[in-house]
Amino acid sequence: MTTKMNGRAVYAGSFDPPTNGHVWMIEQGAQLFDELIIAVAKHPEKEYTFEIEERLAWLQEIADRHDNVKVASIQNEFLAHYAKRVDARFVIRGIRHEDDYQYERGMRYVNSDLNPDLTTVFLMPPRALCELSSSFVKGMIGPDGWESVVERYVPGSVFERLRLFHVEQLGSFGADGPPE
Repeated sequence: MTTKMNGRAVYAGSFDPPTNGHVWMIEQGAQLFDELIIAVAKHPEKEYTFEIEERLAWLQEIADRHDNVKVASIQNEFLAHYAKRVDARFVIRGIRHEDDYQYERGMRYVNSDLNPDLTTVFLMPPRALCELSSSFVKGMIGPDGWESVVERYVPGSVFERLRLFHVEQLGSFGADGPPE
């Protein structure tokens, strides 16, 4: 039996699109904390493939499985400041490999400088999810047979949207597809 940590945690990211790795993190956070806020980032200088409303809807569908998970957005705000504003004592971050660790370790110290009461909890996903990222998934869309590969890495509703996205991209380039 898992004992919950008292308090609220934030799991922030762009989720562009959400993957099964994100789902795993959300499930772990829901089990570990009294309340988990999935915070979808929207940075004005960053380009996203999917609009924030669509990313929020996907994550709300995932959150609906848990009574203690809610979805929000962060717009042009430091995660540490957002966590303080919503009275979260914890942030959860995924560590898939050494590069993630190096980056997240630095961010942990910056977040602590900005909000000394904030604790970062690192979670390491199972081996099957370690190489999975939104960029990785988007990069696999297109070649023959991509559907059978990508389908195992994302929730069903996300996969259906990725199929539609692929068709839309082909339509914008004509029958021959994008230029090489």
